[in-house]
Amino acid sequence: MRLLLANSMVVIAGVAATIAVALVVGPPMFRHLMGNPALLASLGKDPYEHVFRDAMTRSVGIALAVSALVALTLSWYLSRRVHRSASELSHAATAVANGRYGIRVARSHLGKEFDAIAEAFNQMAERLAAIESTRRQLLADLAHEIRTPVSVLEAYMEALEDDVRRLDHEAISMMRDQTRRLVRLTKDVSALANAEQGVASLAPSWVAPEDLIATAATAFAQRYQTKDVTLATHVQGNLPKIWADSERLGQVLGNLLDNALRHSRPQGKVELAVFSADGVVSFTVSDVGDGVAADHLSHLFERFYRVDAARDRAHGGAGIGLAIAKALVEAHHGQIVVNSDGLGTGTTFTITLPAHQPTSHPTTNA
Repeated sequence: MRLLLANSMVVIAGVAATIAVALVVGPPMFRHLMGNPALLASLGKDPYEHVFRDAMTRSVGIALAVSALVALTLSWYLSRRVHRSASELSHAATAVANGRYGIRVARSHLGKEFDAIAEAFNQMAERLAAIESTRRQLLADLAHEIRTPVSVLEAYMEALEDDVRRLDHEAISMMRDQTRRLVRLTKDVSALANAEQGVASLAPSWVAPEDLIATAATAFAQRYQTKDVTLATHVQGNLPKIWADSERLGQVLGNLLDNALRHSRPQGKVELAVFSADGVVSFTVSDVGDGVAADHLSHLFERFYRVDAARDRAHGGAGIGLAIAKALVEAHHGQIVVNSDGLGTGTTFTITLPAHQPTSHPTTNA
């Protein structure tokens, strides 16, 4: 529409210039020719017709020349603005292709369509910059996570080679612990990659939420008893079933319960609850443990992210359990959020999934 209006302006300007020049030039030229007796005498028969035709031809010719000049000038101005905006976008796209994600495109003010393109490009550049930053951080975190067990294994191997240590039960146990840590890390990274890229196939079926709660609570009961932490469950009555992969959701609840246990003190309490409202089924895992400061809440689901006071390496884990949980919940078209009033106040994770009545089966997701 903007381009159509611009072309219309060029046409209207040309027509207006033609009419204006013809009205200004035509009558004086006609009077000038009519006031020349010698010219009239030389024209012979019908001199007035010749004079009128000559005056009209000259005035229209001049008017068309002026109109063309006006149209070309206006077209050049509009084309220059479009060309400048397109060139800026082209140069910016080339810069992004070369890895310079900090470049931004200014609004051209040629209309909402051009401004929307500039805004979309800037958002794309920001997302690419964030992805690149995440990729670099991921590589750095992976290197850090792998370095520690590898360094321990290398130190033990050197000690064994130099006969500083003996291959006794303690040495074997330590090396086995480090290899288990590496295996666990590779499995977690693989699970996260599969969940985020949709490679992991879901096997959904109609699942009763209360069954998920019971299974998760039973699986973690012994571990909670060992640490002297109370695990309580609360299930609302008459819950609708959900179309989901029970194994994957069990993995999510397991990650949350494991996280809650690590950050709970002895004689603490963790509550696992499920309820339904407004067409969704919500699972909550609440603890009264370490808690999280407000400025860290938005980062908890990032890969390898740890809060110094409540998620340091002393608690164990590679720091990607919550990232896996988020990816799996989103694969079920759900959401997971976290709330905490600050350090020492505990943390609550809430999972919301769409509730369905078993009248028709949704399409299997992957």
